[in-house]
Amino acid sequence: MVRNDLRNVAIIAHVDHGKTTLVDAMLRQSGAFRDNQVVAERVMDSGDIERERGITILAKNCSCTYKGVKINIVDTPGHADFGGEVERVLKMVNGVLLLVDAAEGCMPQTRFVLQKALQQNLSLVVAINKIDRPDARIKEVIDEVLYLLMDLGASDEQLECPILFCCGRQGTASLDPDVPGTDLIPLFDTLLDTIQPPQGDPEAPFQMLVSSVDYNEFVGRIGIGRIQNGVAKVGEEVVVCDWHNPDLKMRGRLTKLYDFQANGRQPCDNITAGDIVAFSGLPDVTIGNTLCAPSQVEPLPFVKINDPTVEMTFSVNDSPLAGREGKYVTSRQIRDRLQKELLKDVALKVEDSPTTDSFRVMGRGEMHLSILIETMRREGYELQVSPPHVLTKVIDGKTYEPMEHVVIDVPTQYQGAVMTGLGQREAVLQQMESLGTDRVRLEFRMPSRGLFGYRNQFLTDTHGEGILNQIFDGYDVWAGMIANRSTGSLVSFETGDAVTYGLYNAQQRGTLLVGAGEKVYEGMVIGYTASGEDVDVNVCKTKHLTNTRASGSDDALRLIPVSKLSLEGCLEFLAQDELLEVTPENLRIRKQILNHDQRMKAKSKLK
Repeated sequence: MVRNDLRNVAIIAHVDHGKTTLVDAMLRQSGAFRDNQVVAERVMDSGDIERERGITILAKNCSCTYKGVKINIVDTPGHADFGGEVERVLKMVNGVLLLVDAAEGCMPQTRFVLQKALQQNLSLVVAINKIDRPDARIKEVIDEVLYLLMDLGASDEQLECPILFCCGRQGTASLDPDVPGTDLIPLFDTLLDTIQPPQGDPEAPFQMLVSSVDYNEFVGRIGIGRIQNGVAKVGEEVVVCDWHNPDLKMRGRLTKLYDFQANGRQPCDNITAGDIVAFSGLPDVTIGNTLCAPSQVEPLPFVKINDPTVEMTFSVNDSPLAGREGKYVTSRQIRDRLQKELLKDVALKVEDSPTTDSFRVMGRGEMHLSILIETMRREGYELQVSPPHVLTKVIDGKTYEPMEHVVIDVPTQYQGAVMTGLGQREAVLQQMESLGTDRVRLEFRMPSRGLFGYRNQFLTDTHGEGILNQIFDGYDVWAGMIANRSTGSLVSFETGDAVTYGLYNAQQRGTLLVGAGEKVYEGMVIGYTASGEDVDVNVCKTKHLTNTRASGSDDALRLIPVSKLSLEGCLEFLAQDELLEVTPENLRIRKQILNHDQRMKAKSKLK
C-alpha cells in the first residue's frame, strides 16, 4: 500500500550550510506553532552545547503538515565526526533534501552524505541555500552539484532532480535563481511532487528497523525508526532480531509509542506502516535491530556502523586539587556515566584499561570526544583525559593509520604558510583551484594524527580568515613520526596561589595561561614557550621586604593578558607527557609526572 498522505524526508548538507535554520522556517510556515507562541531560533538544536556552538550534534525528528500531507523531517548533523548519525537515519526516509551553500559550493561532507543517499537510491531534491550572500556564485555551484552527481554515478532520474534557490534565514524558496521567492511554498510543492511516498502493508506482520536511539531518565531507552510493515500497538509483544547477529532473538513489549508532531513527541496507541515512530519498553534495543511480530521473525538489512578512529584515556582525577569542584569523582561514577552514553551513541566504544581507575574511550574524531567531555563536565563530573591517539590496524604485517581528506579555503596571501604547515605534517596536496580573485581552495590527503594540534596554528597562519574541513578517507600505511607541537611548556614547580610578582617574571619566558590569584600546583602547565623546551618557573614567588625598601615601592607590575584555552584548544595543546584535568569550573593542563626530579629521571631513561 502507498501512503500518499505521508512523506519521509532527511535534510543533508555540509556543516553550516543552513539545515537547521531552513527546518525552522518550514515548521513556522506550515503552521506547526501557534501565532503567539514564543519559539527559540534554531528550535531543533535543543541541547545547550548545540545552541552555544551553532552546530547540530544529534539527528532530530520533527514533522509538519502541508495540503493535508504529513511531512516527517529528519534534521541531520553536518560535522564529519557525527557522520554515523547521517548514515543511520537515511534508512528511515524515502528521499533527501540536499542543501548546498551558494558561496562555498560542494564540500567534503556534501560528497559524503550525497554518496550515502545515492547508494540507497533515495529521491533527491537539491536546494542552493544562502543565495542572499554577497559572494554567492549560484551558476558555478549548480555546475558543481551536477558534476558531483555524475562523479558519484547518479541515475538519470537523480540527475534530473529539481533544483531550488533558497534563503533559509528569510524563509524563501524559488524555482528561478533570478526571481527572489516570497515563501517556502515552492519547496513544499517540490517535496510532495518529487519525494516518493512510503510503501508498506498494514495487514502484514509487524516489522520495523531501529535507526536511532535516545535515552530518557524516566522511561529508559527510546528507539526510533520507520514501520516497514504492519501496525505498532501499545502493549504488543515483539521479537528483537538483527541482520548482522543471527543468534539475537529477544522478546519484549512496546510499553509506549510516540508520534512526531512539530518539534515534539505525542503519545499514541497505534501507528501504521510507513510512519516514523518512537517507542519505549525494550531496554537492550540498539541501532540496527529489527522489531518483528513473533509470528514472523525476519531481520531487515542495515549498514554496519563505521569503527572509531580516535581514542583517549579517561581516568580519575589525582591532582593535588582533586575533589574540590566536582560532584562525581570516583571511577565507578565515571564508568556508569560512560556506559550510559553508550546507550544512545553507537559510534562510541568504551573499554577497561589495565588500571582500575582509567578507561579507553574511542570515537569518530576529536570533536566527538570533546563534546562528551564537555557534557560530563557540565553534569558535575571531574576527570583527567590523555592526549588523543589514532587507532591503527595491522594488515599483512604493516601498520595502517586513518587518513583524512582535508579541504581548505584561504586568502591567496596565506596559501604558502598553510602548505608549509601541512607539509610538515605529512599532508599531500591533491588539488588546488582558485575561488575568485583573492581566495584559493586546497585539497590534501593526510594522516588524521597530523591534524591534532593544528587548528590553532591554522587560525594564526590565516589570520582567522581560513576555513578548514575534514572527512575520514580510509586507511593507509603509517607515515612515520609527525611533530604535532613546536612549543614547550612553562611548568610550575611550587604549589600555592599564582601572584603578580611571580607571573611578571614568568611572562618573560613565554606566554601565560593562568592569571593572578589562580591556584597552581607542582607539575601544572601554566604557559608555553617558543623554544620547544619545557621550562620550570615559580609563579608563587612573592617580593619580600628588605631593610632598604618596602615590598610595594617599585612601579606597578603590568601583566600581559592571559590567553585562556577552550576545551578543544586544551586537547590540541597537550603534549604526549601531559594530561588535561577537567572539572566543572576549570580546565588545567598538567604533566603526567608532577614531581620535577621524577620527571627528569623518567625523561633521561627514554633517551
